[in-house]
Amino acid sequence: MNKRTVRDVDWTGKRALVRVDFNVPMEGAAITDDTRIRAALPTIRYLLDNGASVIVMSHLGRPKGTPNAKYSLRPVAAYLQHKLSGVTVHFAEDCVGPAALQAARALLPGEVLLLENLRFHAEEEKNDAAFARALAELGDIYVNDAFGTAHRAHASTAGIAAYLPAVAGFLMEKEISVMGQALADPTRPFAAVIGGAKVSDKINVLAHLASKVDALLIGGGMANTFLAAQGFAMGKSLVEADAIDTAKRFLDGVQASGCRVLLPVDLVVADAFSADAARQVCAVSEVPDGWMALDIGPKSLARYQAEIGNAKTVIWNGPMGVFELAPFAEGTFGVARALAKVDGVTIVGGGDSVSAVEQAGLASRMTHVSTGGGASLEFLEGKTLPGVAALSDKD
Repeated sequence: MNKRTVRDVDWTGKRALVRVDFNVPMEGAAITDDTRIRAALPTIRYLLDNGASVIVMSHLGRPKGTPNAKYSLRPVAAYLQHKLSGVTVHFAEDCVGPAALQAARALLPGEVLLLENLRFHAEEEKNDAAFARALAELGDIYVNDAFGTAHRAHASTAGIAAYLPAVAGFLMEKEISVMGQALADPTRPFAAVIGGAKVSDKINVLAHLASKVDALLIGGGMANTFLAAQGFAMGKSLVEADAIDTAKRFLDGVQASGCRVLLPVDLVVADAFSADAARQVCAVSEVPDGWMALDIGPKSLARYQAEIGNAKTVIWNGPMGVFELAPFAEGTFGVARALAKVDGVTIVGGGDSVSAVEQAGLASRMTHVSTGGGASLEFLEGKTLPGVAALSDKD
């Protein structure tokens, strides 16, 4: 972590322009999961406690570059007021323009201003320079605490750093530090558990991790494609036919890296994609015609749990099966339980894995639960994230 953070700034009398990720799920005006809001509060409170006025900006949903009341951040302002008891939280009807500028300049130290949805302007996602400059006029110093959007080169995540000093908030700092440390200098044995639906989505992640980890545990729909690449008949399971050769090349090449790859040895299969479908456990060589694999089987889970239990560093991204359907959730929740017992560093990234550890009530037992699905995936791929690259380096 060689980037400047909020600790490196004297905030007295300064206007902190803070990019957060308040892209929270909502039903009407009710926020149904406030995880991302809570994750940003330590940075906001630190700035307020150290003499700053705080201007907060975020996107919400996909309004496609035009104002849409459905995606207004106004309900979030009310919620933020509730969470920051004793602090005045104002709301600006736009994120740029005369009204936003006036509200920002009128803000007193110790007060918060939440700007309206950045994506009500198409210029945000286009990383338009004039739009980035207009945002920069609102503050004195830019703080990026939105790791979840750090993989996007947008005006509020990358472009703005051309016009203001740019530092990391606490959440951004933790995301970069914990995952960066795990990849650069892990305590070994180092294992990665990778699931999800498609090989094509994660082959670059697998390739990058294979050069770093001691063991790679593969589950989810993507495991079906690897099993098909080994010649197993997978019935009606999700298999990416055009990724089978890619999977073969990966399995052939990974042996030279010294990384052990674990694939399922048994599966929970069903005759339909449904919670009440007929189901059974079978070896990977015995998937019935017309049936589909929807979870790793108990022998596979036991192997994976043993491997995880032996590790000192574990990264997990992606479920082991269709855990949204209760009969096919045991592989995923079993992995979550194993991570909770690890005597070492455990990192969970990716929306579905995060949901799983939260549903299992085990999120607090993990070293780090990443707030960024796509960003954590690209970080694990070894990509440079524009929102991180834009931050000022330490002297």
